[in-house]
Amino acid sequence: MVVGKIIKIAGPVVVAEGMKGAQMYEVVKVGEEKLTGEIIQLQGDKAVIQVYEETTGIKPGEPVEGTGAPLSVELGPGMLKAMYDGIQRPLTAIEDKTGSIFIPRGVDVPALPRDIKWEFTPTVKVGDYVEEGDIIGTVPETPSIVHKIMVPIGIKGKIKEIKEGKFTVEETVAIVETEDGEEKELTLMQKWPVRKPRPYKEKLPPVIPLITGQRVEDTFFGLAKGGTAAIPGPFGSGKTVTQHQLAKWADADVVVYIGCGERGNEMTEVIEEFPHLEDIKTGNKLMDRTVLIANTSNMPVAAREASVYTGITIAEYFRDMGYGVLLTADSTSRWAEAMREISGRLEEMPGEEGYPAYLASRLAQFYERAGRVITLGQDNRQGFVCIVGAVSPPGGDFSEPVTSNTLRIVKVFWALDANLARRRHFPAINWLQSYSLYVDDIADWWRENTGEDWKELRDEAMNLLQKEAELQEIVQLVGPDALPDRERVILEVARMLREDFLQQDAFHEIDTYCPPMKQYLMLKTIMTFYNKALEAVSKGVDPADIMKVSVKGDIARMKYIPHDEFINKKAKEIMDKIEAEMNALIKK
Repeated sequence: MVVGKIIKIAGPVVVAEGMKGAQMYEVVKVGEEKLTGEIIQLQGDKAVIQVYEETTGIKPGEPVEGTGAPLSVELGPGMLKAMYDGIQRPLTAIEDKTGSIFIPRGVDVPALPRDIKWEFTPTVKVGDYVEEGDIIGTVPETPSIVHKIMVPIGIKGKIKEIKEGKFTVEETVAIVETEDGEEKELTLMQKWPVRKPRPYKEKLPPVIPLITGQRVEDTFFGLAKGGTAAIPGPFGSGKTVTQHQLAKWADADVVVYIGCGERGNEMTEVIEEFPHLEDIKTGNKLMDRTVLIANTSNMPVAAREASVYTGITIAEYFRDMGYGVLLTADSTSRWAEAMREISGRLEEMPGEEGYPAYLASRLAQFYERAGRVITLGQDNRQGFVCIVGAVSPPGGDFSEPVTSNTLRIVKVFWALDANLARRRHFPAINWLQSYSLYVDDIADWWRENTGEDWKELRDEAMNLLQKEAELQEIVQLVGPDALPDRERVILEVARMLREDFLQQDAFHEIDTYCPPMKQYLMLKTIMTFYNKALEAVSKGVDPADIMKVSVKGDIARMKYIPHDEFINKKAKEIMDKIEAEMNALIKK
């Protein structure tokens, strides 16, 4: 074990000498209080360490001990429903142990509880051949998720012994005899270094949409399973609410929520709200399939940088079991700020706006760990990790380095607009600035599961919204009545799209979630109205008469009709009413 001594302290960055034999990214214990740190630079026998705790009060000459291991997370039963800080220290367990609401320095509490015995049921028997990634048994961790115990990476051979019953995460549940005759003991827990992506067999194309139940996200700017998305927006535009809606409704099995440098009160809201939320899919609490990583803005800066890696490693572990995981990081801007601060302390050459030159590559390394994959193991399971990162550009400036570099990497851009939020239009996603590069990939799924004309309806609706933006300039100069009849119809239908389709009430029991079939039929109804209105205008009907038809009230109330009732009956009734009322106008 390497033992050096501190020679320099600059905030969270500490320099120690006598560290010959230490490795890059090795975890070290710094000072008399044994603060956790990580080596980020080596020069001769000097090591530069970023410390994940407050360094106030430590002084030169104090010892630095190497642990010989990289920064790793413990993976096993006990992670769901847990709340960790950026380096996977369990916050509730620390409070129970120390009685303090703050994390005392040097406190050492294992990430997974050591006193709980989990009910382990084997799924293999003695003599079976297993290889890395194979499932050897299950643990019912919460009512919503069965934890699958996998063979760790790098082990394969025959099962020599397997037990059944209640075990702690450290007790041996199986023994595997490798081809060399070596015996490997398997427990319910494994460790994995956070900066190293977990391996898989094959990456699959992103052709299945991640259904979120939010119409603007699903129909217009869809995200694929295993895809990446960014939600940039200025202060108060609804980033956190949008991420809460995703966590509640997205069709993923497990949610990993990283509060990376967020204000304490926002994280408190999440912590208070999540345990009470009902999970529609399972009928249990949403918290039963959630892992929270709380690294607020008043916690040490270096741990904020680690929190993102901790979160993605936990997400990959659940993916390897064959689950779908949604990872939301709120916000990657604060993570970049932590990188900038550490980089400044290391006296590195600054890039644009003081961010380190490697900002783009670090962001890419993080988002690249998303994907829908065939996992390791003989049964060819499929799992996915979706990454949705919120970005907080200062003053809503999307050209700043974090936003612009994120946009080069992610395929979906949900641009939040403070003006829409002020007009009480939620979700405040600007349909003219946002985009999705997955639309063509997921179009086949929508055609098979909703209607053949889904893509055509979506494209036509997008064109109408863009046309409306162009017409608005003319309207502001001369008023809507000066426009030709056809353009007046376009303005009215675009308004219906905005208010009756894109706007969604997160607190309304029916409108908070909209299934794909209902989204399709709502859009089809509005576009049917548009086509019938154009036909009426071409036959001499005054647009003012079209604006007065009673079916417009039915269209405005579509979103509040219970889903099954709308899909099975009401959609057809409204479309028949459009046909009847327009035909009456044409005859008149």
